[in-house]
Amino acid sequence: MSAVGVIGFTGGRLNRADALRHDGAALEAAMADPAARLLVLDDYAPTMAAGRLGWTALPDRPSDLVLLGLDEGGVPHFAEVTGKPAKGRSFELIAALHALEAGEAATYAAARSVLDWHARHGFCANCGSVTKAFRAGWGRACPACGTEHFPRTDPVVIMIAEHEGRALLGRQPAFPPGRYSALAGFVEPGESIEEAVAREVAEEAGVVVRDVRYVASQPWPFPSSLMIACIGRAESDSITLDTNELEDAIWVTRGEMRAALAGAPGRFVAPPAYAIAHDLMRVWAEGG
Repeated sequence: MSAVGVIGFTGGRLNRADALRHDGAALEAAMADPAARLLVLDDYAPTMAAGRLGWTALPDRPSDLVLLGLDEGGVPHFAEVTGKPAKGRSFELIAALHALEAGEAATYAAARSVLDWHARHGFCANCGSVTKAFRAGWGRACPACGTEHFPRTDPVVIMIAEHEGRALLGRQPAFPPGRYSALAGFVEPGESIEEAVAREVAEEAGVVVRDVRYVASQPWPFPSSLMIACIGRAESDSITLDTNELEDAIWVTRGEMRAALAGAPGRFVAPPAYAIAHDLMRVWAEGG
């Protein structure tokens, strides 16, 4: 981590206080604490000032709450389940993500992921009955069949293939104009991280990758993934593009990468600083 630095959506400052999730009396006391704080969201977008999240007092009759954790003074912080799934990233949300301090962004990411999970998992996957939140909002239980459900995060590999001093970047049609980024894809069942990296690069760009090494990871709350950043050695620079996945793919030098990360004009625009793709590209550009 020291070589990578602080990655977006990491470095949360709240103690997740797992013991409170299993202690009903202590949780009730935390919710009754007049100092307790509730995260203020506007359709899943954070309300904020000076890079900090907005908080307010708990309502008199709150609906389901998620305990986000305790601050250094022991003050409990919560988020409220709305039952409405989150939408994509708006321009306002993107601006907020750029402005949020690192630790604040981590708290927001955890809240957004868990609240969206609640909104999408109101029914039991085993019997179809309506579920109820429990464990301070970190689970849902089915009163009909007794099945317990917990938030999940999907592993995603995001990687740079390198060949003779150049790195492979790709562009999806949905990207903003000029943007290129590291290739990425979900880890499939029965697959290791290294195998997923090799498969995804081969599928999307027709490039064979070996000697995969791990760099860092990042929680990604859109909706709830764990981005696993890696670098691998490509056997050749021949590209066979899967146009169902990518619009284009290019090989770039370290100099080009450093210039793009610095915002200089060039062949491509780098991903935003809060995305681990930015950190991965920086690590590679610096010879990591």
